[in-house]
Amino acid sequence: MKDTVYVPPIKIQGIKTKLVPLIKQSVAMNKNSVWIEPFMGSGVVGFNVEPHYAIFADTNPHIIEFYNQIKKGNITPYIVREFLECEGKLLEKGNDEYYYTVRTRFNQEHNPLDFLFLNRACFNGMIRFNKNYDFNVPYGHKPKRFAKAYVTKIVNQVAHVSDLLHKYEWKFVCQSFEETISMAGENDFIYCDPPYIGRHVDYYDSWDEQAEITLHKALVDSNARFMLSTWNHNDYRQNDYIAMVWNDCQKITQEHFYHIGAKEKNRNSVVEALLTNYTVNGKQNELLLNNK
Repeated sequence: MKDTVYVPPIKIQGIKTKLVPLIKQSVAMNKNSVWIEPFMGSGVVGFNVEPHYAIFADTNPHIIEFYNQIKKGNITPYIVREFLECEGKLLEKGNDEYYYTVRTRFNQEHNPLDFLFLNRACFNGMIRFNKNYDFNVPYGHKPKRFAKAYVTKIVNQVAHVSDLLHKYEWKFVCQSFEETISMAGENDFIYCDPPYIGRHVDYYDSWDEQAEITLHKALVDSNARFMLSTWNHNDYRQNDYIAMVWNDCQKITQEHFYHIGAKEKNRNSVVEALLTNYTVNGKQNELLLNNK
């Protein structure tokens, strides 16, 4: 497998970039398996595993629409470059006022390119919506955000995704995790990266104990091989739901550092857990790998 980890054009909190090598070496599927992601998010894991067949799903319609527009050819690297260069100049002149103009425009028109712009210009690359499903992340206060090198970086990320979509048979659908998991066959592989219970709470899509239990049941009932990302522990507490809900799974752990806190003191390391319903590399239970 390739050592390079490709980063997708849409940034998501808790993106699994640094965990991709461990996940890739722990996946158990063949070339005819369908890779199924009920919580697509950034798509970084599936985009790097590069399965021949895949279903990427998310309840966020804007993520799904962005990638479907790339698939249809309505968003191309050339179009992205032109758009971000133009909008970047307007942001540099208008600063926060222009950012909020684009945010209002997006909440009215839902243009996928505006979504990309907001994702890269907002505070800390967050994706957050209020109860009315309006994007409400504040400005990142970087008027010169879309410098030439940064735009080229995003354009190359879009180009890579476009190449993958020409090479493989991938679908992007907006639906619940239950519906997505129900599509899996015994030969397929399900990778789940749900909101981390007890840590990630969104304005429009909260995650609680019942959701965790429902997800576990859906995965077990699917009869497919599955892998789930969650948190194991940090310096202050542990994830008790691993023992409560996922005690029938194998566990692999790896330390990871998140850069999503507003203050440096809040940006702490956490030990991630990969939970599977199969044995990874012939080893039972925990395999502790450090990647600081």
